[in-house]
Amino acid sequence: MNREINKYTADIKFQVSVRQRLTKSVLPYNTFLMLIYTQKSFWDIYVKSAPFRDSNYNPGLMLVKPVIHRNHLYGIASFAFEHESNGKDGLNSRGWNYFLLSGVYFFNASFSVQAKVWAGWLDRGDDDLEGGGNTDLYKYRGYGLLAFNYRSLNDRFWASAIINPRNKFGRFNTQLELNFKLNPKINQYLFIQWYNGYGDSLLDYNKYTSMLRIGFCIKPPMRNFY
Repeated sequence: MNREINKYTADIKFQVSVRQRLTKSVLPYNTFLMLIYTQKSFWDIYVKSAPFRDSNYNPGLMLVKPVIHRNHLYGIASFAFEHESNGKDGLNSRGWNYFLLSGVYFFNASFSVQAKVWAGWLDRGDDDLEGGGNTDLYKYRGYGLLAFNYRSLNDRFWASAIINPRNKFGRFNTQLELNFKLNPKINQYLFIQWYNGYGDSLLDYNKYTSMLRIGFCIKPPMRNFY
């Protein structure tokens, strides 16, 4: 905060997230299978030649079950297997494979809460090199998160708070986000986001970040899941 904007204090964050249902048929226990993919890139626009410092690729398969009682949607439960890596080798190699359990509960049309827990296998780096990998990732990203979401009934305004406990009691990664739809007939939003903590990017997962970002996003109605 209150520092000069330069290559050490500012960048552009670009993210794309896709969820695609793989079959129209309903699987046992009223579940369905989805292909999921997220890519985050961190663009150093203040560095000569403006390189992408890091890109994180996160594909997976997710089994989803809507929780419905008397024709009322109370929540969504999901189980997934995912891979996340930055596509680099040697000292800059980062990645892991993990299972994930997630649940969303809708209090009403405006308020929802989401919980996630994860566990998996971490990149140990190159045995021929000293360094690389991310065997201590849990120390910085912990084992889960809680997300609290609000959306206005007209879908013009969104607010979210994400709390990601780290390995020690009382230490958290936090993300706060506000979204405002410019026009009720489109699904484009202006947003402001503050990330504070560790693990925003895989390459620098063990480096502290406090970053305020302003930009725009595109998302379908009723989708604010993390």
